[in-house]
Formats: sequence, C-alpha cells, structure tokens
Amino acid sequence: MQSSQPALFSCVKLLALALCLASLPASLTAETTEKLMDFTKEKEIKMEIVDDGVMGGRSQGKVKRSESGSLLFRGRLSLENNGGFSSLRIDTGTWDLAAWTGLELKVKGDGRTYNLRLTTDARHRNDAVSFQAGFPTTEGEWTVVRVPFSKLKASWRGNKLDTKFDAAEIEEVGVILADKKPGDFALEIESISSFK
Repeated sequence: MQSSQPALFSCVKLLALALCLASLPASLTAETTEKLMDFTKEKEIKMEIVDDGVMGGRSQGKVKRSESGSLLFRGRLSLENNGGFSSLRIDTGTWDLAAWTGLELKVKGDGRTYNLRLTTDARHRNDAVSFQAGFPTTEGEWTVVRVPFSKLKASWRGNKLDTKFDAAEIEEVGVILADKKPGDFALEIESISSFK
C-alpha cells in the first residue's frame, strides 16, 4: 500500500500559498492603473477640434465641458465632399508610457465606435504620424474601455504606414470618429489612465 503523505504534503503547500495570496494588500494583487488626466479636475487643457473641413468636408465637431466637468465631444458627421471624420486632439506635453500596456478611458458614448488617436515624435513628410485603434461605446452609459498599445495602427492622412509606435514619446492624445455613418454624435470623456 502506497503512502498518502506526498499527496497530503502537496495539499498543505497549496493551502499555504492560497492563504499567502489572500493576505496580500489589494493594491498588490489588482491590476495597476495610473490616472493621467481627470477632466473633472483639470481646468487648463490645450485641445483642438480637427474636422474633415481641412480636406473640403462638412463634418462639424465641438468640445465643451459637461455639467460634471468632463469633456463633451459632440457634433455631426457628414460624408459630403468626400468627408467623414471629426477629431478631438489634446496636447499632453510628452508622456513616457514605455512601462505601460495601454490607455484606459472612462467614457459615456452613443453606441458608435470611436478610435483612440495618439501621436508621437514620429513624422511622415514632416507631418505627425497618427496611431489609432477602435473602442466601442454603449449609448447613454458610462463604461471603461481599454486600448492596448499593441493594437495601434500607424497612418498618415488615411494611408497606412508601417511606422512603429513609441510609447515613450507620446505628444498628443485624442479621439476620432470616422465610422462612415453620417449623423449626430456625442462622446463624454471623464478621464484617461494608463494600465499594465
């Protein structure tokens, strides 16, 4: 008859490990995030709206503060004159997020899919390269969306590039709507954080 001591010893080790993990502070076991911008608290923000009017289109976007202080990016998307985009761009200075996995946004949307848009020091024909990845929204509800840096695709004026994204040199963060669906849009943004 074989001894059951090895099996009992393994069970004791697993129980001890579980007890150790349970005793760790939540901050050590939870995912790590760091708030970069809280729009309900920050009052001085350099930002601009860039619409397809730069190419002759007729889309119109605007940004203002909501009652809670968050940013409200809203307007109307038009496909006339080969248009079809509106974007909100926020000057970040330079963020070094090389040690992080991506960005997390707390947003209240309209059910449309927006793109997170980042720029770095990368240039193509002396213009900034745009790095984008989409995120969904739920109409009328606050949600937290995450965009890993690994999902970002480089482009310049709508043309795909193979430029590598450098998270250590982020100069601008924003959102762009270019889903080819004409009509009103509204996206409220409360905060932007980095996550690991």
